[in-house]
Amino acid sequence: MNLKTLSVATAVLALAGLAGAATAGAAPGTVSGDGGNRIGTLRVNGDAYVKEGGLSATWVKESDNVKQIALSGNRIGVLTGDGVAWVKEGGLSATWVKEATDVKQIALSGDRIGVLKDNGDAYVKEGGLSATWVKESVKVKELELSGNRIGVITGDGVAWVKEGGLSASWVRESDNAIGIDLAGNRIGVLAGNGVAWVKEGDLSASWVREADDVVQLELSGDRIGVLKDDGKVHVKEGGLGATWVHEYDQAVQIALSGDRIGVLKGNGDARVKEGGLSATWVLEADGVTELALS
Repeated sequence: MNLKTLSVATAVLALAGLAGAATAGAAPGTVSGDGGNRIGTLRVNGDAYVKEGGLSATWVKESDNVKQIALSGNRIGVLTGDGVAWVKEGGLSATWVKEATDVKQIALSGDRIGVLKDNGDAYVKEGGLSATWVKESVKVKELELSGNRIGVITGDGVAWVKEGGLSASWVRESDNAIGIDLAGNRIGVLAGNGVAWVKEGDLSASWVREADDVVQLELSGDRIGVLKDDGKVHVKEGGLGATWVHEYDQAVQIALSGDRIGVLKGNGDARVKEGGLSATWVLEADGVTELALS
């Protein structure tokens, strides 16, 4: 997820009278998933809700005073207003485990948990919720996880990705990056000039220019989604050269997971569709400031 998105969303929501303290200064995080059946929303009052199953499933309140929510498989992560990262594993009513303090972003993927600290240090753990943290990088602005890949954007705008164990070597992927997204063997970066690039394959694969005037780039499976600076959402499915399909207007956030697409409107309405790119939208909740899919 690119670094502009939450600030853009917050600005638009503020105009709609919806932005609250929960989103103020919130760091970006992964909002797209890998084909799960959970949907998470962060509400204007800071309450985090998650539903599991079909698009019309019942919401379960997970936590309050939340400024970021992350989903992956049967794990839910929240970052509370006091900078504490919590993760639960199992059912929606499982018990929370305190993971770290002084945190400004949390990321989840499989059995990995990542946190970005207030001082720019990025840590990742692998295994159980009580596994040991490994320091991955310093001076980090964004942290992303997917499978056995870890991606960061450092303060100088360089995007780095490593593959394999937590102590694998970093590969420099791109300069002038303001956002990074990972999914399977795909890496996406959003450049400072609004150009979205995606590569597929190994870490040294060639970049493909996907779209211009982009403020958010999201990947999931063989889908790529972009939110343009005019609020239009486009998604493509298949190869990197597939044709874009116009999905929505007046959006401030997009999320992808498997055959699900989610959008957040400027008025706080969160909508999700399931199936083909032309499937019908379902209104999931209103008063939403962040939407996440597992």
